[in-house]
Amino acid sequence: MPAERPVALVTGAAKRVGAAIARRLHAAGYDLALHHRHSGADMAALVAGLEAARPFSTLVLRAELADAAALPDLVTATEAHFGRLDALVNNASAFRPTPLGHATPADWDELFASNARAPFFLAQAAAPALRRAGGAIVNLGDIYGERPLANHPVYCMAKAALLMLTQSLAKELGPEVRVNAVAPGAVMWPEEGKAEHEKGAMLAATALRRAGEPDDVAEAVRWLLQDARYTTGQVIRVDGGRSLNL
Repeated sequence: MPAERPVALVTGAAKRVGAAIARRLHAAGYDLALHHRHSGADMAALVAGLEAARPFSTLVLRAELADAAALPDLVTATEAHFGRLDALVNNASAFRPTPLGHATPADWDELFASNARAPFFLAQAAAPALRRAGGAIVNLGDIYGERPLANHPVYCMAKAALLMLTQSLAKELGPEVRVNAVAPGAVMWPEEGKAEHEKGAMLAATALRRAGEPDDVAEAVRWLLQDARYTTGQVIRVDGGRSLNL
């Protein structure tokens, strides 16, 4: 029998913004299918906390999103476990510089696989279940999908493709399914770090003059899934006003 609570599939959910999204949706009443690739320890810690709050509310899925054949299985496993799927959150993302003259086909394949190809094929696989549920999709974009970041042309192109995918899917899947995107600004610094002068310059160009929090993004995702009943094909910028000065 289908679960009584709504179910969301979240990619890249083990840590950082993905984990914040998982916690926020769980607190809002969703059961969760949580995808990760290599972050097993982080995922175990996340799930332990969620299960302590509400037992039997999570399903852990491990997959390489570059493997197109594995993508429909994430949807199938979610439906088999919970009996339904109400929301898809395409959060997983690869990010790294690809300066012109040094970018490789492997860079292109990896950055497009996680940021554009996987979201499309996951949405395609999830569409029947989402239509039945009257559900929604939220894609995690980037302000650099609209304005380029120096030395990151491949990443920026991949995120631009994701934003166009958001608009295209909103047309293709309406009226049953709403599709939107969230474009964060300076919410978390890259895992490999960022020079202090670069942080300062970025925040100085942000209207609110400060970095955001993962929960700011998570709440935007929750709002789009639960409350934004007449919103589709839109990009919500959670960037503290940084896009005003790009």
